[in-house]
Amino acid sequence: MRRARRPSVLGLVLLPVPLLAVVGALSFAGGSGGRRWFGGRGESQRAEAQAAKDAAAAAFYELDTAQRDLRISIETITAVDDSPAARRTAADFSALGQRIDQVSRDYITAVDAHDLDRDDLDGATASRARADLTRAKDALERTKADLDRFAQGLGPLLEQAETRLARLAPAVERARQALLAASNALDAVRASGLRADDLAARLAALSPELTKLNQGAGQHGVQETLRRADDVLRRAEAVRGEAERLPERAAEIDKRLVSLRTRAQAITTRAAGVEPVLSELRRRYSAACWQDLQPVPAQAARDVAQAEEKLKEAQAAREGQRWPDATALLATVRALLNSTDEAVSAAGDRLRRLDEVSYDQQKEIERTRFAIRDAQRLAMAGRSTPDPRHARPLDDAVERLDRAIAGLEGRHPDWWHFLSETEAVRQTVARVVQEIREERGGPH
Repeated sequence: MRRARRPSVLGLVLLPVPLLAVVGALSFAGGSGGRRWFGGRGESQRAEAQAAKDAAAAAFYELDTAQRDLRISIETITAVDDSPAARRTAADFSALGQRIDQVSRDYITAVDAHDLDRDDLDGATASRARADLTRAKDALERTKADLDRFAQGLGPLLEQAETRLARLAPAVERARQALLAASNALDAVRASGLRADDLAARLAALSPELTKLNQGAGQHGVQETLRRADDVLRRAEAVRGEAERLPERAAEIDKRLVSLRTRAQAITTRAAGVEPVLSELRRRYSAACWQDLQPVPAQAARDVAQAEEKLKEAQAAREGQRWPDATALLATVRALLNSTDEAVSAAGDRLRRLDEVSYDQQKEIERTRFAIRDAQRLAMAGRSTPDPRHARPLDDAVERLDRAIAGLEGRHPDWWHFLSETEAVRQTVARVVQEIREERGGPH
């Protein structure tokens, strides 16, 4: 409704006195359709409705502000956390948002439905407006209280998210610095004459990752950027570390090449002495004592020749700066020389042991019997009868030793079989002792 037009001040001054008196009388009259300018029941109801409107507006503003602030917190959480708890929180906030939208629409509807500035606003309409606006305010305040309680429960998730955000810039910077350090280390290695092509290739592979780091979390997400920064840091530090160790690695390979060549030569010299040892074994002992050693000289020659060939390949790999190949070839050479060394040593050791036992077999017998008796005492400790699980293998060991001793009778005893049997008996006894101690919780 259009507001009634008031006469201008100039017009009132020029009006005749009776007309002015009429206007004054109308202004203070309580006739229907006229607005009370100076107090009265209608103005009081209008004021109450306006107060309800102002209170509802304040509640609407507080709820809107709280929602905006909380949305920032939710966005912070979802940007760095994809856990079930974070997803559930985002869903709960979305549901709260729908409630906020509804009470906000109800508030706006209540405001639009009542024009409190109308000149012809009557008391009943003002009362309805006050009631509607009060209901809207109460709904807004209840929703605000629920929103506040929801916000209070976000503490742990928000703190964790903010911690990750705080890590973002330092993590990216550390990754950049690691790449720079790796590049500098690689340059230093190349300046010393080492190519380090594999390290250069690994460093070049990190270039696209650096580009993505520079594009930032806005494009790739906080969580993914943190993961990428940690990955780049780890890989760059690995390249830097290997680059810094490369001169030492090259020197170590050079040292191993010299050492293994010297060892191969020494084994070749020692292998030449195996044949005289075999001759002595054949002359003094039965065939069973030396037949298994017959292939040693030929096998040693083949192994040493193969080791020397691998050494040449390792040298070529070193000169080509193919470090993994050189390292692998040197490991092969070492394994070949170890096995050859053991075979060559076995012949001399065999002759020594056979000489000792043929001169005094009683020493070997007593050594073995002592081990059996010691195990038997342990098995009987604290018991009136031994556990069959322990007694049976010990009894078998006694019988096996007796058979080995009986086998020495005759003109040409198999001393090597005797030594092998006594060694096997002692190993069996040692296993029984180990089992007893483990069961009783004693020292192994």
